[in-house]
Amino acid sequence: MAPTDETGQAAQQSSPFGTTPPASPPPPAGDTGPNGRMPRWLPRALVLALALVAVFQLGSWAFHQLTGLLVNILIAFFLALAIEPAVSWMASRGMRRGLATFIVFIGVMIGVAGFVTLLGSILADQIIKMIEGFPGYLDSVIHWVNTHFKTDLKRVDIQEGLLRSDWLRTYVQNSATGVLDVSAQVIGGLFQLLTIALFSFYFAADGPRLRRTICSLLPPARQAEVLRAWEIAVNKTGGYIYSRGLMALISGIAHFVLLQALDVPYAPVLAVWVGLVSQFIPTIGTYLAGALPMLIAFTVNPWYALWVLIFVVIYQQFENYVLQPKLTSKTVDIHPAVAFGSVIAGTALLGAVGALIAIPAIATLQAFLGAYVKRYAVTDDPRVHGHHRRGEGPGLVTRARQLWARRAGAERPDAGQSDAGQSEGGRSDGGGSGDGRSGDEGSGESPA
Repeated sequence: MAPTDETGQAAQQSSPFGTTPPASPPPPAGDTGPNGRMPRWLPRALVLALALVAVFQLGSWAFHQLTGLLVNILIAFFLALAIEPAVSWMASRGMRRGLATFIVFIGVMIGVAGFVTLLGSILADQIIKMIEGFPGYLDSVIHWVNTHFKTDLKRVDIQEGLLRSDWLRTYVQNSATGVLDVSAQVIGGLFQLLTIALFSFYFAADGPRLRRTICSLLPPARQAEVLRAWEIAVNKTGGYIYSRGLMALISGIAHFVLLQALDVPYAPVLAVWVGLVSQFIPTIGTYLAGALPMLIAFTVNPWYALWVLIFVVIYQQFENYVLQPKLTSKTVDIHPAVAFGSVIAGTALLGAVGALIAIPAIATLQAFLGAYVKRYAVTDDPRVHGHHRRGEGPGLVTRARQLWARRAGAERPDAGQSDAGQSEGGRSDGGGSGDGRSGDEGSGESPA
């Protein structure tokens, strides 16, 4: 009789020794085998991963779209810190803080508008004079070329060649098409300035309210740290503005002396232009500041423009490597190398804005974190001081005397030996001469 399926399965599961092994426990409900269903947590994990990726992409897109606004808010915050001392002084005298901020802003805007208007009128006047005198400059250049190179150039031929050139036509067409782009950039720049001014006004006028709002979200210990950081930022930003103003004054005086010596017109206004633009417009401020004096000096004498260019380049190097590190280290209280490195890092991160706010930001961070850095007494070692202090060792003159005495002592035995040899040789020569004299005397006496 053939065995049934149950008896066959029982026979297969039985061991050779006649005992039946225990049955394996069933798998858990959540862990299915390779042929089981998909785990319950996997769909939720996939949905969560996709949601995180979507949120990251959305945040990245929003950050890139709002980068301009964030930069404007950062500039406005530092401008508010710069005018904070003046606003606080006026508020302490009984004036409302909003009115004090408005007065400070009006004063700044009037000064900037007057300065820009004056420079614009001077620049327009010089451009008109330059255009009117261009034929005379061209004639002088043509005469110099004909004299030195034996050519026969004429101004009429050059003008006709320029008017008929394809380069001029292409330039005029591109300029005409680029007028709309320039207009859009001007409108965008004005809107950006308005945004910065508005945020600066709110930060300065509602500074105490902003501080109270921030402190209300923190415990008392953290509130003291926030207020201390705010005060440090105000002091460091004020010190940075003071150092920039001092460097602008020195630069203006130096360029005024040069322009006055070259008899360039509008020397005082041009000196103020060079001082302010070169100090308060980072990265390209130096080139913008030097271009206008060079242009006006060119209307007087082309060689004067070359002298102005040389002076601007030399003074800029002196300011970057000598004047700016010294003043910045004293007013902002950071090392010159740190100031230079912070400007480079700020330029790499935020461009011109980063170069402008890098030094006060680093100074604020350094002063704030300095309270949490534990410092120890430095060991009294000459390698720490870099030189021997007075009283610890012989000085330079003393060491020179000791070296001279050693050399003199080393030369004395040789000198004594040579003197003894000379004295012995002298005695032997004297004896020989005495014998000679006695021999002569003896020979003289013998005939007698």
